[in-house]
Amino acid sequence: MNYFVTGGTGFIGKRLVARLLERGGTVHLLVRKSGAGQLGAMREKYGVSKTRLVEVKGDLTRKRLGVSAAKTRALKGKIDHVFHLAAVYDLTASAEMQEKVNIEGTRAAVQFAEAIGAGTFHLASSIAAAGMYNGVFREDMFEEAEGLDHPYFRTKHESEAVVRKECSLPWRIYRPGIVVGDSRTGEMDKIDGPYYYFKAIQKIRRTLPRWMPTIGVEGGRINIVPVDFVAAAMDHIAHKKGLDGKCFHLTDPDARRIGDVLNTFARAAHAPEMTLRINARMFGFVPDYVWKGIGSVAPVRRMIGAVLDDLGLPPGMLSFVNYPVRFDSREAEAALQDSDIRVPDLRDYAWRLWDYWERHMDPDLFVDHTLSGRVKGKVVVVTGASSGIGRATAIKLGEAGARVVIVARGEEKLVETAELIRAEGGEVSMYTADLSDAASCEALVRNVLADHGQVDILVNNAGRSIRRGIEHSYDRFHDFERTMQLNYYGSLRLILGFLPGMAAMRRGHIINISSIGVLS
Repeated sequence: MNYFVTGGTGFIGKRLVARLLERGGTVHLLVRKSGAGQLGAMREKYGVSKTRLVEVKGDLTRKRLGVSAAKTRALKGKIDHVFHLAAVYDLTASAEMQEKVNIEGTRAAVQFAEAIGAGTFHLASSIAAAGMYNGVFREDMFEEAEGLDHPYFRTKHESEAVVRKECSLPWRIYRPGIVVGDSRTGEMDKIDGPYYYFKAIQKIRRTLPRWMPTIGVEGGRINIVPVDFVAAAMDHIAHKKGLDGKCFHLTDPDARRIGDVLNTFARAAHAPEMTLRINARMFGFVPDYVWKGIGSVAPVRRMIGAVLDDLGLPPGMLSFVNYPVRFDSREAEAALQDSDIRVPDLRDYAWRLWDYWERHMDPDLFVDHTLSGRVKGKVVVVTGASSGIGRATAIKLGEAGARVVIVARGEEKLVETAELIRAEGGEVSMYTADLSDAASCEALVRNVLADHGQVDILVNNAGRSIRRGIEHSYDRFHDFERTMQLNYYGSLRLILGFLPGMAAMRRGHIINISSIGVLS
């Protein structure tokens, strides 16, 4: 058989292509110029030649997929199955991008399939096409979908409408659940679905012992399926006769609640489990407009945003905690009855998903935790840089590639520090200032911002101490005044001077060098 596949270099697509090649057929793969290099690696991996895995240049966003007229004529009457898998599978993508790819891309694929007279058109849709339907959504349901406000839900629904209403060829539609990594290897290509919660589980594991009970949410049912099941089921159903014009839910018939899923991954991660799970539906008596009103209050919005950002969760994730849809998959189960293809139990392979994520996909793996990775190219102000801790800190920062701004009251020793930094190839600017004087602090802030435009890191190191006991200081109140002026007010003036710029950039660090004396 001959196949034409869009999205064949994607996560599901690669596995489907491998299965089609195992059938002995020829696969024509739509690729953009930027993706042509992937075919060589795929041919090598699957052990096939250019005549078995054929490159077809095109563009999903152009009419008839942008395939040349000559290539279209060459394929006419020779393709048995067109699999359209290319789409935006990302809840965080812009509405414009999703409309362009998911809807118009599907229309272009249908036009191309009709132009070459393909045998059957296969659309990889999603359970998102059901929207936020409250109840059981069957495979023969489509118009009944509701709650399609989210662009991803709406565009997946409308892409199905294109096939159902505009495609003149026999067609089949597949709605996979939330696709996770391979159940045999754990391999995954991006963070999506339940993976968004992995960082939160990891943070809890680092904070609390495994035996400690925690409180969480019960939530709605989340339908998770591994990618190897989706590819196998799609391949098997596509080659069965008498199933045209039908839709198939490639879902788990025993979908689990969010709380249960999170506990499954918590066990895989050796993290504390949620012993008490609160059903979020108990708050359903509160009208939606009240929740939206509370969420629109600036301080609440900032707080929620900060928490989600820290946990690595996209802003819209909370709206799916009470996901109300359940999916009937009887058509798919019947079509797979004569095979050994079944949805594996999440509890049997969750550890593989977690292990692969933690070894290969954890965002922290790609953060440069070295000093250079943190400060290179950044403007770092170090006070008290003429000697001691301040000088040593400034030199280290210069070696790491920071744009060091050194500050001290005495110029002579400050020049020595600057020379040491330059000797190591560092970039340094020096300013003299009396940080116990308000006017001098204001001038320093003004000059630094004028010269450098911003301050990324402020190290308040300058300070003084009183090296005598209180019993020897009854008549030396001025010592305490000087200490407060420099140690407290001096640092505070610089913080208040540089903090507005950091807030405007939405980034920055302030480091205050203290002393063990605070513990005495």
